[in-house]
Amino acid sequence: MFDQAAPIRTMEGCSADALPLAELLEGGTPTVLRGLARDWSLVAAGRESPHAAMEHLRAHYNGRPVQYNWGAPETAGRPFYVEDRTALNCEVRRGGLDQVLDELAAYLDDPRPPTYYVASLLVDYCMPTLRAGNDLGFAAKGVQAPPAIWIGNRVTASCHYDAPNNIACCAVGRRRFTLFPPEQIANLYPGPLEPTPGGQAVTMVDFRDPDLERYPRFREALATAQSAVLEPGDAIFIPSMWWHHVQGLDPFTVLVNYWWGSMPDWIPTPMHALYHAMWTIRDRPEREKQAWREVFEYYVFGPAGQAGTHLPEAARNILGPFDEMAARRMRAMLIGKLNR
Repeated sequence: MFDQAAPIRTMEGCSADALPLAELLEGGTPTVLRGLARDWSLVAAGRESPHAAMEHLRAHYNGRPVQYNWGAPETAGRPFYVEDRTALNCEVRRGGLDQVLDELAAYLDDPRPPTYYVASLLVDYCMPTLRAGNDLGFAAKGVQAPPAIWIGNRVTASCHYDAPNNIACCAVGRRRFTLFPPEQIANLYPGPLEPTPGGQAVTMVDFRDPDLERYPRFREALATAQSAVLEPGDAIFIPSMWWHHVQGLDPFTVLVNYWWGSMPDWIPTPMHALYHAMWTIRDRPEREKQAWREVFEYYVFGPAGQAGTHLPEAARNILGPFDEMAARRMRAMLIGKLNR
């Protein structure tokens, strides 16, 4: 399947000091950043051996409990669903990171190990000193993007999208990334919104063995796929809302990623609006839905200022740009209306 995918655009010679954030955001194109994290101490330890990388993590661990996914060998490294899609095939456990690393070490040579996956763990929560030699320095660029760490074995994160922009650094082990543009959502057959393996809806298609009779439009998605294998020290820029499938290729893998949004903190995620729209609009008669489509096009999806241009500025209120105070008023109004 991956042979059909086009290569992801690649930039060579990148460094944290010369990270082209503005160029990446303006282009909105997935980009492999070869060698971006090549000088990290964790990358150097991982090149030595998985055990050396584990010891490096242990040296920075502060003892706080962590949450992780565990699955029996039958999960084959793919946190997903049971057959009826109402529950997950992995269980959430809580314990020490040192314990998780010990168990991962015990299965390094096992061809069919249990699945271990510490996902999206904030580095500052459990290993704050790790950042000294393993960081892209987003704060110095005026961007709030606290790093998260992902630790596991040959784990596959099924194809999904994230609302923020993302730079993911492959620190230990290799990973294959396969990406699809946002407009492929219907061809990727998203699963339930709740529960999900990692907080976001994932494709129902098993990329290892796609069932094209059950999911025939996946062929159309494949025609748009882009793929690349990242070596330790490489990174990838994943633009907001791009679908991405991430496959760990080695017995021990560590990734560090940075998410950041394009809007200030007081603008909430559009997922709230999606849930509300499903509740209030989706099941209405088709004629009403089409009318509401026009209303949304006018107020939301059209040019940001068009709905208020014919009004005096003092009368525009929420038709004008949002600031923090306007956001607070909107939140209070919505809470009041929803509680009636």
